[in-house]
Amino acid sequence: MNKKTTLVTGLVTSLVFLAACGDENTSSNNASIMNNEGVDSGEVSGDITVLIHRTDIVDTAFEEYKESFNETYPDVKVTFEAITDYEGQVSTRMNTDDYGDVLMIPDNVPIEDAPHFFRPLGNTEELNEIYLFADEFAYEGKTYGLPITVNSEGILYNQAVFEEAEIDSIPATPEEFISALQMIKDNTDAIPLYTNYGDSWPLDQWEPNRLAIAGDEEFTNDLPHNDSPFTEGEPHYILYNLMYEVANQGLIEGDPLTTDWELSKQMIADGDIGTMVLGSWAYAQVEELADNPEDIQFMPFPYTQEDGTVYATVSPDFNIGINANTDHPEAAEAWLKFFLDESGYWADEGGISPKEGDEFPDFLGAYEELGVEFISNAPARDGEQGLTDRVDSAGEVGLWNSRFKEQIIEAGIGNRDESFDEIMNQLNERWQDGRSLEGVE
Repeated sequence: MNKKTTLVTGLVTSLVFLAACGDENTSSNNASIMNNEGVDSGEVSGDITVLIHRTDIVDTAFEEYKESFNETYPDVKVTFEAITDYEGQVSTRMNTDDYGDVLMIPDNVPIEDAPHFFRPLGNTEELNEIYLFADEFAYEGKTYGLPITVNSEGILYNQAVFEEAEIDSIPATPEEFISALQMIKDNTDAIPLYTNYGDSWPLDQWEPNRLAIAGDEEFTNDLPHNDSPFTEGEPHYILYNLMYEVANQGLIEGDPLTTDWELSKQMIADGDIGTMVLGSWAYAQVEELADNPEDIQFMPFPYTQEDGTVYATVSPDFNIGINANTDHPEAAEAWLKFFLDESGYWADEGGISPKEGDEFPDFLGAYEELGVEFISNAPARDGEQGLTDRVDSAGEVGLWNSRFKEQIIEAGIGNRDESFDEIMNQLNERWQDGRSLEGVE
């Protein structure tokens, strides 16, 4: 699942207080340290501790990464510290100097305080030419953290099922997608699209695709100023009309109320399911279950802009940074650069390389076929941080809640006596209420 979590305000407050008192940590932070290309690896040494959130693979994949790293840097001793309550514990430890040498940066660190806690990795404008999202954790022209992987939103699918159904191209519109699902229903024994209704949370995996349909990075910022975002032609209408139609046309599981998430992963791995709307994070979980891993593929949400562009919504995972207090900055930098550039972590986890220009992983072959362009949310406008979420909450719409998605599926299969447009009208009314309560004009 998405790694973003909500942290208590007290932790944020403590970090801000420490930053206000911690100017002594900034003296060594004036120059880039992402500049050791000319340094002999034999000259880099020291013991470093790397804080990680992956308790599940700390003794497996990360040990393999370390072994590979030490082939180039034999005099650097890397110790991993895997933490279960990662953001909570690390945020607390940042009240001291003891928060590792290299770490995944907690989401609650105010960007203006980055120089107090982390060493600069380089000039942001220059790093933007090398890494995706190099400007996400940047301050005053310097970058202090870079994403360990980039996740995409779209549709996980089984290529063998597509081949059996005689689907010869990747669907690029809602109509083409419905046609492909119908071919799966007609020509195979697989469930065309599995909603995972019974577990509820998978229904929220549809929502991020709104940005790919909008084709505008300002869409989320504009959303609270839109009085009727669920009207025909709007991204949300297009998105959820597809959900309704696949249910209405019998292209989903026979009894959505009895679905099982864990079972569904094995089913799509085995070819008993054709497609599921998920993030690319799910790829690795399914691929490892498949007898033929190459069958597991991922496509962008099926929508093409008027100019022919197909977008895929992407977002960064944790940013990785270097403790401003590290005693071994060159060793810390060597590990950070190795992890981003050479470890293959992003590929192992079903992500996209954080490096600009890297090829898509094999399971994103559909992206190559469609010439996909990435799109991500623009930063919130000054004074409007969190406004979309506040309008959503005040109006009880539930953009990130399964409630109205369940309503759409139930209406689609005939369990509710209401049309799709009636549901959309209800959502527009709630959205208008939310805007009113939040005083948005």
